[in-house]
Amino acid sequence: MSTVREGLPEGRYGRSADERADRKLEIAGSVLGVALLAVVGWIGWGYVAGQTVSAEVIKFQVVSDSEVKVHLEVRKDASVSGVCTLLSQDVDHTEVGRADFTFPQEASRVDELVSLKTTARATTVELVGCQAAGSAG
Repeated sequence: MSTVREGLPEGRYGRSADERADRKLEIAGSVLGVALLAVVGWIGWGYVAGQTVSAEVIKFQVVSDSEVKVHLEVRKDASVSGVCTLLSQDVDHTEVGRADFTFPQEASRVDELVSLKTTARATTVELVGCQAAGSAG
């Protein structure tokens, strides 16, 4: 009868002499991974926390060849006046309208319908960005 071995042949697949070095590399890799996640988290938090005014285009309606009505939802600190920039393009992706809209209301959420004048018939409206009134950027 043959004998069944329970493990690998001794000495053939033995442990690496650099086992301690491998362990140090695992620890260093883990520390660097955690540090990278912390940096990405910190940058993300700074971006989100630094935005005092944000908005979203809820919907828009092309009224004519020279006007688009845009429904905006603006979120801001109640004590801050916000300025949002809208851009409209035609079917060829040529810019046909751009305007800044100011929201001085003392509310943290403003739902407003604004009118964007265009030089030709618009097919799309894009929110370029928002910022606190008077801030550079």
